[in-house]
Amino acid sequence: MKTFENLYRENYQKVYAFLYRMCADANLAEDLTQETFLQAYTSFHRFRGDCEVFTWLAAIGKHVYFKYLKKKKLHLDASNLELIAQRYVKGDISPEEHVHKKDVENAVRQMVENIPKKYRDVVLLRIYAELPFSQIALILKISENSAKVIYFRAKKMLLEVLKHELEM
Repeated sequence: MKTFENLYRENYQKVYAFLYRMCADANLAEDLTQETFLQAYTSFHRFRGDCEVFTWLAAIGKHVYFKYLKKKKLHLDASNLELIAQRYVKGDISPEEHVHKKDVENAVRQMVENIPKKYRDVVLLRIYAELPFSQIALILKISENSAKVIYFRAKKMLLEVLKHELEM
């Protein structure tokens, strides 16, 4: 019990930040974080130590979030992808630029909604959880090289969509 309390204290902020980046809603992130730790507590005996504790918790949190989306029949939305879009449209923006920014966000949203699950999982774990490829590989039960290739291909797909959108 004491060990799990330490695990909770040491990882709460990181798990919350990861889930907040995914859902962009403080209250929802808090609920999802609590559910993540509840599931971790009930399955703590199955943690084998093959990866870092945060990696294990991030995998549980990702599943909790997707379960929530499925239950609510929601999809990833532009608010989750705003950080990506902001990299392409920066600075003080005029009304025209604001519309353009929204177009870019819509393009990113469409791409993520249509991206195969294996790409989406790697992108979310790399960008939102800021996990190294070695940890992503452990979570998804793939090789580290496969995680890198999948991430590279997902980025390339995203950049193609954005490039196409920016040319219009």
